[in-house]
Amino acid sequence: MSPLWRCRPSLFIAITLSLIPSAWAVNTPLDLATQPEQKVSTLSKLPSLQKPEGLRPCCAFGHDLRAELKGVPVPFYRLDNIVESHQLGTHRYNDSLMRGLTSMVGGGSEKNGIIYTTQSGFIDTAHVRDSMDMTYWIASQLLQHQGSAFRVSLSHELARRDIVIRSYQVPSDPQQAFSVVVWTAARVAFDLAAWHEIAQWYGFESVPGFSEGVSAFSPEDLYSNLLGVRLAASLLLQGQGSEIKRYNSRATEIITQALDQLGAVPKHVTAQHLDRLDGQWWDSQRRVPNKWLVRHRNYLTSNARQPSVIPGEPDANHALALPEQVAGITLDDVAALELLPIKASKQLPTVSGKLTREDFQRLAEQAKIEDAQQRPALNAE
Repeated sequence: MSPLWRCRPSLFIAITLSLIPSAWAVNTPLDLATQPEQKVSTLSKLPSLQKPEGLRPCCAFGHDLRAELKGVPVPFYRLDNIVESHQLGTHRYNDSLMRGLTSMVGGGSEKNGIIYTTQSGFIDTAHVRDSMDMTYWIASQLLQHQGSAFRVSLSHELARRDIVIRSYQVPSDPQQAFSVVVWTAARVAFDLAAWHEIAQWYGFESVPGFSEGVSAFSPEDLYSNLLGVRLAASLLLQGQGSEIKRYNSRATEIITQALDQLGAVPKHVTAQHLDRLDGQWWDSQRRVPNKWLVRHRNYLTSNARQPSVIPGEPDANHALALPEQVAGITLDDVAALELLPIKASKQLPTVSGKLTREDFQRLAEQAKIEDAQQRPALNAE
């Protein structure tokens, strides 16, 4: 889960600024099995979309959080970052940082935060939404250049981030061809989320001087991202991405539907689960953005995963995964994330050339070792 602050130093700005599912959603059970369905119920053209411009600000792990700014406590500030499945507001594609900050102080169309589910543990809805939107956008890019080789560059995060699309034989069956596009987009969108966790740990800062280390590898982050790419794929394969307005409406519904299907609990129950993990997974005596407010992290970067194991909750183990092949095509041969060295890459362990998904777990394991060596005793300064 990302902190308040998650992928952007939104806490600083926020301080200074100091649904019911439709019939379609209810009658269409979501496929949240480990291996997702690859069928297309209806074909869809995708609109030309603006590249997602940033990540939604949201929540550090914990609740009723206090804050500090450059080590100085911020008086009278508390973050109530728990949400309920039927009070998430209206999804908005590419919700800007400023609108996200507005939602944190009670405005905006979206309401994001942490929710506990009996099957999947903690979910961060901002991560879900971000990965849904990224999947939608990447799918639109792939569909525009279907079968052709091209490269899309994104903003730098300790490296130059490029989505590299290779030429491939487009299946003659339109449904299979669309499935290839959608599931490839889902895999690349998840890799972007996984890299972001790594970059945060190694010192990536959206605004120089404002550390984002508290967010890196937070225990619910990447599971939430994986849920998001899976939900986006479901929408697109149902033909719900033909226009942004329709996508927003269906995204609003499907997020609530998925959370309910996974056993979403009321707000006060989420708070109880968080309180039970105080001192194990987080430290209520510390303030955002202190890195050690989050005491437990999940360093796995795979796109086949289960929720972080929660003490005393063996049933919160719902597995999610992404397909590796569709219609006989290996999806990683269609598109992949490549990370090329830049000046800021010196913050990473030795990098001699491009990085890919194959490097992610190695970097995460190094982060895990260093955290184990540096983790302070509970409540120690």
